[in-house]
Amino acid sequence: MKKVAQEILGKLPKVDYADIRIVEKESQNIATKDGVVEALESSTSLGYGIRVLNNGAWGFAASHDFSKQGVEKTAKRAVEIAAASAKYKYEDVSLASQKPIRTTYKTPIKEDPFAVPLEEKIELLLAADKAQRVDPQIAISQTSFSAHREKKTFAATNGSLIEQEIIWTGAGIEASSVSNNDFQNRSYPNSFGGQFATRGYEMVRELDLVGNAPRIGEETVQLLTAPLCPSGEYDIILDSNQLALQIHESCGHATELDRVLGYEASYAGTSFLTPEKLGKFKYGSKGVNLTADATIPGGLGTFGYDDEGVPAQKTYLVKNGLFVDYMTSRETATHLRKIVPGYKKASNSTMRATGWQYIPLIRMTNVNLESGDWKLDDLIQDTKRGILMSTNRSWSIDDRRLNFQFGTEIGWEIKNGKKGRMLKNPTYQGMTPKFWNSCDAICSQDEWIVWGTPNCGKGQPSQIMYTGHGASPARFRKIKTGVVKW
Repeated sequence: MKKVAQEILGKLPKVDYADIRIVEKESQNIATKDGVVEALESSTSLGYGIRVLNNGAWGFAASHDFSKQGVEKTAKRAVEIAAASAKYKYEDVSLASQKPIRTTYKTPIKEDPFAVPLEEKIELLLAADKAQRVDPQIAISQTSFSAHREKKTFAATNGSLIEQEIIWTGAGIEASSVSNNDFQNRSYPNSFGGQFATRGYEMVRELDLVGNAPRIGEETVQLLTAPLCPSGEYDIILDSNQLALQIHESCGHATELDRVLGYEASYAGTSFLTPEKLGKFKYGSKGVNLTADATIPGGLGTFGYDDEGVPAQKTYLVKNGLFVDYMTSRETATHLRKIVPGYKKASNSTMRATGWQYIPLIRMTNVNLESGDWKLDDLIQDTKRGILMSTNRSWSIDDRRLNFQFGTEIGWEIKNGKKGRMLKNPTYQGMTPKFWNSCDAICSQDEWIVWGTPNCGKGQPSQIMYTGHGASPARFRKIKTGVVKW
């Protein structure tokens, strides 16, 4: 594909800059429900996207036609779109410099998920499905498995030529119970499909879905008779899987620079973290350190190079509570230099596209809350009046990523340092800066997990991207919980 990519670039007339991505994708998804295989699907795709910058404006065109005529037509269309865009530009697009890179990258895995026999995967899922049904009140039992392989060849007129193979795998289980007036869910290891990582099938084996299924079934039945989460002001401890989504929604999206500049306003929204706050705004307490890190082994947002050919890297977004940077592209980093005095950084490798047919956008990599030094047991013992909440059930946040409400599948009351009775329908709400400034304790690296989010939506037309979020349990003081009373 390297030769093909270079040949396609050669079809372009002289332009200021151009790049091409050839992407071959393969995916497999399996789902069971109530003891039967509900879904079994596989798909492949192959195509290329050409991005052209000329006269200060972008043009983009994509195709799956690799014939000489198809390539020439697609290249011509990209140039024509750039020319049309140049007539209506507000200002010239300028790119941060990027040295040419010629290399390869492949996700390190132990066991290829596509090489594991289909029968073995189905047998595992059906066994986990069955093992959840420990009580007649369990109305629905479900399992799922996903595997994804993406081979990408990137070539650019600056001389870059990069080949990558990204592989990720995911699996999970879910049980639902019903009584006369209630419905409850429990999921493992996380809701909305489970856990996802740039790892092989070895991760699925490590999850021990069958071994954990009876506990999940029992908990969903126990929730039917558990008391409701109390309404009031409590210290809350968020389990790492819930904290991962909190980070995604109130930290990750808020620090995407294209949202800040208004590029996503009509669809995904904007951000309260406007440029005048950079380097000055107290986003959280001193213990809050947030990073965007595409280099973490196993993270779902881990890769070698982004879709502009920029090397994966780690960037502090919030350091010791202070807001210090955004997730940027070559274009937006240059724009930020113009409007923020003293800003000198280039792209921090967050430009990615869902597939060959889409133009790259700023997307979260692995946005993480760096670990602290607490043990969870010690943190519970240090909490007099609190609630431990785990596994997301619902969420709502405004288009500036400021006001939010989250619900979890399960909670436990904490009284005088002891974890007590189970609580159902736990919810909490707050405002992003106030919430993160209330964080006074974060658990250690021993309890830090990079959770995968494979379904982050953004862009028009919409693109679904896979991201990761590293977190360990953390405590937040005096948070409103339960039903808000007006």
